[in-house]
Amino acid sequence: MLAAGVIMALHAINARAQDAGYEAAKNYPAKTIRIIVPFTPGGGNDIMGRVIAAKMTERLGRQTVVENRPGADGIIGADVVAKAPPDGYTLLIVSVSYAMNAALHKLPYDPVKSFAPVTQIGLGPGVILVTPTLPVNSVKQLIALAKARPGQLHYASSGIGGVNHFAGELFKLATMTDIVHVPYKGGGPATVDVMAGQVEILFNALTSSLTHIRSGKLKVLAVSSLKRSPVLPNVPAAAETVPGYESVIWWGLQAPAGTPPAIISKLNSEIGAILRDPDMVKRLEAEAADVVVTSPEVFGKFVADEVAKWIRVATTARISAR
Repeated sequence: MLAAGVIMALHAINARAQDAGYEAAKNYPAKTIRIIVPFTPGGGNDIMGRVIAAKMTERLGRQTVVENRPGADGIIGADVVAKAPPDGYTLLIVSVSYAMNAALHKLPYDPVKSFAPVTQIGLGPGVILVTPTLPVNSVKQLIALAKARPGQLHYASSGIGGVNHFAGELFKLATMTDIVHVPYKGGGPATVDVMAGQVEILFNALTSSLTHIRSGKLKVLAVSSLKRSPVLPNVPAAAETVPGYESVIWWGLQAPAGTPPAIISKLNSEIGAILRDPDMVKRLEAEAADVVVTSPEVFGKFVADEVAKWIRVATTARISAR
């Protein structure tokens, strides 16, 4: 009898909590919404956050503002949201670096359990590039050359623990090749040296490489998404040669864990409508990315899979923050 009474009490508590969540969702939003961008203004995360904030203000009739909280590779901003009240008024723009941080740092939050996923926003491929004078024209030829010359080819990155560093190490693991990592202080110097032939290979974002590809200053071998990109339809996906190889740039939106499901559902619906707007599609196309609209559950699984994937890569390749 006691156990039955406890169960009934728990059901009653859950029912009241759900009712409160639905009531909050009906009145949501009742005040300003903050979107935390955990980086400085001007980058991809900031651009995404500001476009979505402006559209949310229009649709919801309440001000939505972007607040930049940079520092510690995005960890400071993420921690602000993890510790914010779970009421839907503090949201976080996340990207692939968010998942990679879990592989590099001891975090003050759990990257999966401390947040309630809202939706993915977009996804854009990276590219595998080589200096124009390197005698390869495909991923297959690059792998063959690397295996014929172990430890003699090099790839540049923007620094240890960056997105292109992880992409390079994933490629090495997937192809069982010995290519030497050369870290730079930023993507600009890395790109310049690959164009000049000082380093042979570069794994980079498509959007920041497109001008150099079209000018012939860099030779593109493949995109790093599972499928070809409409931006470069004649360039194969690396996965056509290396099954399963994928290193993409993505963005999404999260709320603090415990945010009422009814509010998450409303946000998912409203942001989905924003993302399907032709203006938003064009905005992401300018970043060489595609709009991706998902359910909270699908995005949550995607984030968990990305975190696990990059932890495996960092552990196997012995990548560590310095």
